[in-house]
Amino acid sequence: MVEFRLLGPVEARVDGEPVELGPARQRSVLAALLADANRLVPVDQLIDRVWADRPPLRARESLHSYLSRLRHSPAGAGLEIRRLPGGYVPQVDPDAVDLHRFRRLVAEAREAGDDEAEALLERALGLWRGDALADLDTPWAGDLRRTLRAERWAARLDHADVRLRRGRHAELLADLTAWTAEDPLDERLAGQVVLCLYRGGRQAEALEHYERLRHRLAEELGADPSPPLRELHQRILRGDPELTGEDAAAVPDRFPAAPPSFVGRAGELAALTRDADEGPVVQISALAGAGGVGKTWLVLHWAATHRDRFPDGRLFADLHGFSSASAPLEPSVVVRGFLGALGVAPARVPADPEARTALYRKLVAGKRILVVLDNAADADQVVPLLPDSPTCTTVVTSRRHLAPLITRHGARHLQLDILSHGEARALLTERLGPARLAAEPQAAEDLIGLCGRYPLALAIVGRHAHTRPHIPLAEFAAELRDIGLDAFDHEDPSVSLPAVLSWSLRALTSEQRTVFALLGIAPGPDIGLPAAAALAGSSPQRTAKALTMLEEASLLSRRPGGRYAMHDLIRDYAAATAGHELRPPEREAALRRVLGCYLHTAHAADRHLDPHRQAVPLAAAGAPHPLRDDAAALDWFDSEHANLLAAQRAAAAAGWHDVVWQLAWGLHTFQNRRGMLTDRLAVWRTALDSTAHLADPVATCRAHRLLADVQANLGRHDEAVGHLREAVSLAEGTGEQTEQGLAQHGLSWVWQLRGDDRRALDHATRALELFRALGKPVWEARELNQVGWLAAQVGEHETARSHCEAALALHRRHGDTHAEADTLDSLGYIECRTGHHEPAIAYYRRALTLYRDRGNTFQVADTLDRLGQPLAALGHRGEARTAWREALELYRQQNRAREAERVRRQLDALDGEPATARVPAGH
Repeated sequence: MVEFRLLGPVEARVDGEPVELGPARQRSVLAALLADANRLVPVDQLIDRVWADRPPLRARESLHSYLSRLRHSPAGAGLEIRRLPGGYVPQVDPDAVDLHRFRRLVAEAREAGDDEAEALLERALGLWRGDALADLDTPWAGDLRRTLRAERWAARLDHADVRLRRGRHAELLADLTAWTAEDPLDERLAGQVVLCLYRGGRQAEALEHYERLRHRLAEELGADPSPPLRELHQRILRGDPELTGEDAAAVPDRFPAAPPSFVGRAGELAALTRDADEGPVVQISALAGAGGVGKTWLVLHWAATHRDRFPDGRLFADLHGFSSASAPLEPSVVVRGFLGALGVAPARVPADPEARTALYRKLVAGKRILVVLDNAADADQVVPLLPDSPTCTTVVTSRRHLAPLITRHGARHLQLDILSHGEARALLTERLGPARLAAEPQAAEDLIGLCGRYPLALAIVGRHAHTRPHIPLAEFAAELRDIGLDAFDHEDPSVSLPAVLSWSLRALTSEQRTVFALLGIAPGPDIGLPAAAALAGSSPQRTAKALTMLEEASLLSRRPGGRYAMHDLIRDYAAATAGHELRPPEREAALRRVLGCYLHTAHAADRHLDPHRQAVPLAAAGAPHPLRDDAAALDWFDSEHANLLAAQRAAAAAGWHDVVWQLAWGLHTFQNRRGMLTDRLAVWRTALDSTAHLADPVATCRAHRLLADVQANLGRHDEAVGHLREAVSLAEGTGEQTEQGLAQHGLSWVWQLRGDDRRALDHATRALELFRALGKPVWEARELNQVGWLAAQVGEHETARSHCEAALALHRRHGDTHAEADTLDSLGYIECRTGHHEPAIAYYRRALTLYRDRGNTFQVADTLDRLGQPLAALGHRGEARTAWREALELYRQQNRAREAERVRRQLDALDGEPATARVPAGH
């Protein structure tokens, strides 16, 4: 967008940035054209405007040169200079030239009503940046400057007239008096000054001002005052009651002081401004948020910075919806206060509440007034206090969402959340000073984290630290860690976070309070409806209603996917509430229910991902949340993974050891496919510790075996072998042949990683014999693939191919698609090793399709790594590069540094001879 400025120095801006316009003559040419936008400017007239009576010898050529430069300058994008017979036509959007925009706005204001006229004139006068054409000194520029100066003066007086008609005399007088020094004989201005003085109760000064002007006119011009000014003088002498004006009453401004300091919230402030600019509709903004999140301060700051928007006054009421007061204020009480602020004598206030509201709305109708209704309890308290005039702006704050205001009155909802990290740091910096934070940067970061970026918490900590400048910030951080929520308590409830939060519970039912309290002890950062229903011991329908009411009360946030979460400090308060209001058996029963829900659903989801995996009997009672298919199972695991980890920790803390290892079992397939090695390690270490408390050697065997699988993937081969030997010993001691076979398979995998493929093949062969003896065709097929894979490693390719083909047939017969992918990958490797690159690529791609369908990103990475080899060998370097780049990204996401480094070297060498060395991955 190109904008041209003549009301000041000549400028052009493109997208808000100034652009170079060249020397003074070239700027003169531009101004001479823009002054007559979209009209023919004769060449001679253009030359006269630029050079007056001293044109150069080749004035036309110089003019043409300047025009050419303007056409090719950045400003030329907004101005087309057309050559016509006799002159030039500057084609430009008139609103892109401040001079023409000023004239249009003034003309529109003179046709508009006072409300609109005042805004239009403010916009018009706001375009001026000093004297017009201030940097041009030609006679033509001087003439135009004088003309525009007169137009500006007239617009200023128009603006003053509008403000006088709207009763704004008190704020006008200083400006008008100053303008008198510029033109002491302007009779229109003198009349405005006289009227201002009279309406302000200064009748003698008004008459004195008139007499001074009359004498000066007579002495300097030999003239009398104009008829309108003489009439005004006579009306003052008569005491004309209409002269005071209907709107001359005091402007109401019952408003608390703005916060002494304020940081951040740029988005929310901008949203309030947008709402106030919505146009010819009743303006209502409903600002919701938890107690102590900063709603009131935000509104007071916004109102202070936009005070000029509300020349007719501001009204404020704390409705005490959530406070230490005994009860929320009745609307009729608030209206009585508003009427007093609007100048209604107590004797004239109607007794009937509806009549009061009607009078209040009549008095604010057509006025630009801000009404702030702070701390509302509900919509019923607010509705009688709403103006019904589109000129008014209303902002309502509440801990509730006030849905009826949104649906019935068109209010625009704005949710206030915690501060961003930058805003939180700025708040502490403002309270404590940058030097103190710079001296202890880590402690400052700890305070921000421990306060959870919650405004009231940060303010409390800031107050503590500010009043104790000799105490290191690290001590305050340590105190927060030790004491927790109690560190934010105070005897004054208005600055105590627990007290402020407690007021939100008053409007809740007993059932809703119980759900709130239980959410404080639920494991994990958030919760879905099925788990919440299990926690509450209620139906999903009743629980959903309770959660909605907690969300309405700003105690809970709903996130995408039907997830609910609390701020950490609100969660701490909920946990404290549970400790105070619920008996230990109630809390324990609720925790058992939610853990049972997570455990049963995790095992049901695991069966979707691997239907051929062993099922284990579950100790905890519960019912699984139904899942349609393996895609839904993966989605559920993705959503609940953090909660399942927290659930295992909660079970361990409670001493429910069977639940601990069974949660690890339910997580295994998902974590394996997602390549979550670090989480798998923590889960199975915790599981192994718990099985030590159980008289169940099979559970201990499984924990050793699956912990070994993680250790092997992490390159900790000695530890893995140790755990697997323990697993073999326990399995042999209990006669568990399935566990023996699986432990032998694990040993095969570890020895392969250690580079001893022959020893690995021996263990795989032993496992195959065990599975065949047990009559387990699914496990037999999986071990056939392992034997085939290892046979390929030792160069026995025909043996490898026959075993893998037999495995593939069994997989397909039993519908084991994931193991089928493993075997396709093995066959791809065998074909690649024997120089059959085309079939190798086909096998790998079929394997990838199956892995991707099942969400196994861990194996996707390995197969992509291997796919790159035959692609590179056939000269398909672009495809090889694509495969390896994706593999590299997946390896990095999975923290598999060794594999990532190898692939990076392969990519670096891709322009040379393709590498053939390969580090195998297990199946």
